Formats: sequence, structure tokens, C-alpha cells
Amino acid sequence: MTEGGETDGRSGRGEDLAAEIGTRTDSYFNRTRQIVARFGDKRVTYAVFMRRPVICAPRLMLDWLKLAADLRRTEIEIDLIHQEGDWVGAGEPIVYLTGGLVDLSDLETILLQKVGPACVAAHHAYQMALSLPSVAFLAMEARHCAGAEMQDMMSYAASVGSAAARREGAKGFVGGANDATAHWFGATRGFGTMPHSLIGYAGSTLRAAEMFRETFPGEPMTVLVDYFGKEISDALAVCARFPELALEGGLSFRLDTHGGRFLEGLDPAESYAVLERHAPGAIRRYRSDAELRFLVGTGVSAAAIWRMRETLDQAGWGAVKIVASSGFGVEKCRVMADARAPIDVVGTGSFIPDSWHETYATADIVEYDGVPMVKIGREFLLRRNGARKRHGV
Repeated sequence: MTEGGETDGRSGRGEDLAAEIGTRTDSYFNRTRQIVARFGDKRVTYAVFMRRPVICAPRLMLDWLKLAADLRRTEIEIDLIHQEGDWVGAGEPIVYLTGGLVDLSDLETILLQKVGPACVAAHHAYQMALSLPSVAFLAMEARHCAGAEMQDMMSYAASVGSAAARREGAKGFVGGANDATAHWFGATRGFGTMPHSLIGYAGSTLRAAEMFRETFPGEPMTVLVDYFGKEISDALAVCARFPELALEGGLSFRLDTHGGRFLEGLDPAESYAVLERHAPGAIRRYRSDAELRFLVGTGVSAAAIWRMRETLDQAGWGAVKIVASSGFGVEKCRVMADARAPIDVVGTGSFIPDSWHETYATADIVEYDGVPMVKIGREFLLRRNGARKRHGV
């Protein structure tokens, strides 16, 4: 590759990648590359790390690095300290990258973009899955992502965190909501039955279920039941309409009750009464305001889920499953676990980092031509003596 960014006859993709690196990299890295090329290259080692605990999710970064190395006809040595799915402590190097400073200096910006958010989202997915180990999760983050690249990154992260949780006995994430990212979960297509718009179009929850069944007769069916505020009534009506499907376990109800109201038939007093029947320990000790809201408040609370379960069971529909959605992040999953909420599936995009500054990955050079050197205060990044797990890209 020439200094001007030409690709020596390479087509399309190489030219696009060269342009991406040149225009999306911070200018001081581009200038550093030009200065070093003028005064003489040095072989350097970068340490890439996070400032908070994470689950290691480096694949997107490493795949992109391989493309860049191929484009430049160079080899970049990788010392991956933590494998994909490993827990990584704050400040611990995830990977050491070694190569010429001319080849590496202008890659830093994009490399860090591809590793930080993925690691934090993977950690969230891991915590959520481990909090509710008997519950299956669906990744429903796509609508909250800033484009296709973030969508792919977040699904990848959920799959990594989920795999880590499965190694500890959890079900974890079993799929996502769209076809494009299904491969991260070992699936060929996305999961999902109906949005609220179909209920509105049909004019009733029951009619929407009938329309779905007529169009997709051989598939399991998950029916949203909060559109008209009649979660209990509409669920029982759908069961009565499709008794065989309900009895054989092919019918599920998704609770997505708006946070401004209670599930049908509940109020504060009845919500406490429901948990007193099923999980009294969850409400008999001090709780924060947020925990109380998740337990007995409006929206999809633990009380709401228990109320739906006991109603279905009393009516003879014990095989019908409950899908819960709406704000199921790490804290809400932990509260649901404490209340032993009878959830079969959680649909969530809340593993996406909400404090974005936590996703900032950082890199520092820790060796110049084999001599350890790093800025004051970052000595903890220097290599420790011992075996290195190296491979090149």
C-alpha cells in the first residue's frame, strides 16, 4: 500500500477499507503515521484494555484487524491474554498487538470502537442470563441500535455473554429478533410473532391471533395481550379459541404492559397480595424504590407475571408459556429471580450499555523495539513475564 492510501491494484473492498481508515481515524494518529514513516519505523506493542470489568468479546476487532493487515501486506502479532467469553478485570490488558508503528498507529480509533461496547454488552448479557438461569432470552435490541453495524455488534455481544453464562448452567440467549443476526445464536432466522401494530390493525387481540394462525398455521404462536389493557381476559379468550395449541405448549403470551398502568385486575394492594401468595420473602425486607417498582409496581412487575401464571393454571392452561419484556436489564432480572417469577422467556434489548462512557476501550503502547515503556500511571499494562499465547494476522 502506498503512503497516499492507494491499494496497488486491489479492488473495491481494499479501497473502501483504506478510505475508512483514513477518514474515520483521529487525525493525530494519521499524522503520527506520516511522521514515523519519514523518520523511521519502530516495532511497537499496544495493550488494549477496559476501565471496568467486562466479558471479553474481541472477535469483531480481530476480524477487522486481519482485513487491515491483509490490505497492508503486513503481519500483526496478537497476544490474546483473555479468550472470547473470559471475565476481564478493570485495567487488565485484553490483548497485546505488536507490529510496525507505521502499520498500527492509525488503526487505534477503529479498533477501540469495535471492542469496547461489545465487551460491556457481553457482560450485561452474561449477568442477566446468570440471574435467571432457567429462563431463555431473546435478543430484541435491533430497534435501539444506531444502524446495522451496532446491531450486529450487540447481537454478537449477547451471544458471547450468553455462552459464558451457559458454561455456568444458564439457558442464556437462544436467538434474536431478526434474520441478519440469527447466526450469532446458531439459528437461521429471527424469532417473533406479532407487534402491537398487528393487534391495532386486527381490532382485537383474539382476531390478531386468528390472523396469525391462518397465515402461519404450523408455527408456535406468541400473542401480545396488553394492547387493550385486558391481559387476563384476552389471554383466556385466546386459549379458549385455540385449546389444542394451548394444551400442547405451542401458545405463549407476551406481557409488555405499559409502565403507566397495572396489569388487568391489579393495583398496589392486590400486587402485594399476589407476591404474598407466591414469593413472600421478596417483599418482607427492605427494598429500594426501583426494586419495589419491579416487584409490585406498574408495568411488567413480578406480581403481574405471577398473576398471569396463577390465572392460566387455575383455568387449566398450565402448558401455556409466559414471555416477559419491557426493561429487563441486569437489575430487573435479579429482582425477578428473587421473586421466583415464573417466566419462560425474556425478550430484551437492555443488555445494550446505558452508560456509554463505560464502553470506552483504551490502548497504550507498552514497548518500543522490545524496550518496555509506557506513560506514567499506566505501568500496570506492561507485560508480565511468562508464556505468551501468540498468533499473527
